[in-house]
Amino acid sequence: MEYEPVIGLEIHVELSTRSKMFCGCRVKFGGVPNTRTCPVCLAHPGALPVMNRQAITNLARIALSLDCEIPERSIFHRKNYFYPDLPKGYQISQYDQPFAVDGSLEIALEDETARIGIERVHMEEDTAKNIHAGDSGRIAGSLYSMIDFNRSGTPLVEIVTRPHIHSPRMARAFLNRLKNTLLYLDVSDCNMEEGSLRCDANVSLRPVGTDELGVKTELKNMNSFKHLEKGLAQEIERQRELLEDGERVVQQTVHYDVASGEISPLRSKEEAHDYRYFPEPDLVPLVASQQFVEEVRRGMPELPEAREQRYVSEFGLPLYDAQVLTASREVADYFEEALGLFDDAKLVSNWVMGELLAFLNTAGQELSACRVSPAGLAELLHRVRDGDISANTGKEVFAEMCESGASAAEIIAARGLTQISDESELEAVIGQVIEDNPDQVEQYRGGKVKVIGFFVGQVMKQTGGRANPKVVNELLRRRLSE
Repeated sequence: MEYEPVIGLEIHVELSTRSKMFCGCRVKFGGVPNTRTCPVCLAHPGALPVMNRQAITNLARIALSLDCEIPERSIFHRKNYFYPDLPKGYQISQYDQPFAVDGSLEIALEDETARIGIERVHMEEDTAKNIHAGDSGRIAGSLYSMIDFNRSGTPLVEIVTRPHIHSPRMARAFLNRLKNTLLYLDVSDCNMEEGSLRCDANVSLRPVGTDELGVKTELKNMNSFKHLEKGLAQEIERQRELLEDGERVVQQTVHYDVASGEISPLRSKEEAHDYRYFPEPDLVPLVASQQFVEEVRRGMPELPEAREQRYVSEFGLPLYDAQVLTASREVADYFEEALGLFDDAKLVSNWVMGELLAFLNTAGQELSACRVSPAGLAELLHRVRDGDISANTGKEVFAEMCESGASAAEIIAARGLTQISDESELEAVIGQVIEDNPDQVEQYRGGKVKVIGFFVGQVMKQTGGRANPKVVNELLRRRLSE
C-alpha cells in the first residue's frame, strides 16, 4: 500500500522586545544565569502579571502577515504542568480563544506553489532553560541539571499550521518562507541556534487517496531546517515500516538524534485535558479593537510576496531573480539601494545573485559584514559599463573589494587595470599578432571565422587582459578582411 505523509507544524517564535511578556525584566540571549529575573517571572506569591503592549503589537503584525482573522476578544489561560523550567507550575498561554485564526502562507517549491493553512496564532510566555551536564546535553545520561531563569517569561508566539504539508521538503520550504516573513516584520531575530525560532512537527501517514488522518507522532524542538527535514524523513520511514509490517503507530513524542540519525520515543503525547486549562484570573481579556488592528496594518512593511511581485512588474526581473533577491530582507534592501545608483536592474541583480552571494557563501559571512556597500557595487558597475574595465576584470576587482574594503577606483588605479580602448594603441598589438600567426590568418580567410577567438586571446595576452574585447573584435575583423 502506498502511504502519504501528513504534517502539521507548531512554530515558536521568541519576540525581540526589550522586556518580558508580563514583567519589566530585559530580554536578551545569554549573559550571567539568573540575573534578569524578578518576583513576577520567578512566580513569587502575590506577584501579578502585566501585558507587554509591544509584544501584542508584534503578535498582531505576525497575524496580519499570515492573512489571519483577528477576533476582537481573546483571553489568556493557565496551561498546567509540572516541570523544573516552569516556576509557576503553569504557563500563561491561550487556549480556545486565541488571538488570531484561519490564515495562510504561500510557499514556492521548484515545480509548484502551495498555500499552507494557518490554524491559529497565539501568545504565551517562554519557560526557563534547563542545562544538562553531560556530552549529549539531554537529561538522559546527564550528571546533573541546572536551571537558568533568564529566559522565563520571554514573549513567545506560537504559530500552528493546518495539516497541509505532505513532504519534508515542503515543511522546510514553509519554514524558510515563514522565517523570511518574520525577519521582514522585524519582530524576532529568528536565530535557531539561540532558540529564538523552534519547531515541533506532528506527522502521520495515511493511505494515498483517503482523507482520514493516521496516528500522529511529534518531533520536538527541532532547531535547524536541515535537521527538521531529515528528522521528518526518518520518522516517515519508521512509520511506513511499522504499517507495512502490520504493526500500529503509537501516539507519542519522539526525539531525532542528529548524530546517529535515530528516532527514539520520549513520552506519550499529551492531550489538551492533560493540561487542565482554565482562564488566567490575573489578566483581563485582550481586546483587539478595529482601531488597533488598522493602526498595526498601516505600520506593516512590504512583505516578501509583494516585493517579489513588484520586482517582476516594476523592474522587469525574471521571477527566479525576484525570488532569490527577496528571500532575505537584507539582500533585497542592498539590491534596491544599489539600483538607486545604477539604473540597470538586471545587471545589478546578476551581480548581487552571482558575485555577492557567492562570496558571502564561500566566506561564511553575513551581508551585514560585507565590506562592499551598495554604493561600492554601483561604482564598480559604472566602471564596467563605461568600458574602463572588462566584466571579467570587474569580477576580480569585486573579489578584492570584498577582501580589502578598498574602492573600485583605488584597486583599478593601484593595479593598472584600466581597459585599453584606444584604437591606435590596439592597432599596433593587433598588427603584430596577425604578422606572427599567418596560418591562423589563412584559416580565418578560408572561412573558419571562429578562429577569431584565437586572435582575441593573443591580444588579451599581449595587453595583460586590459584590451577592450569589443574594440579588439571590431579591429580584428576589419584587418583580417583586408
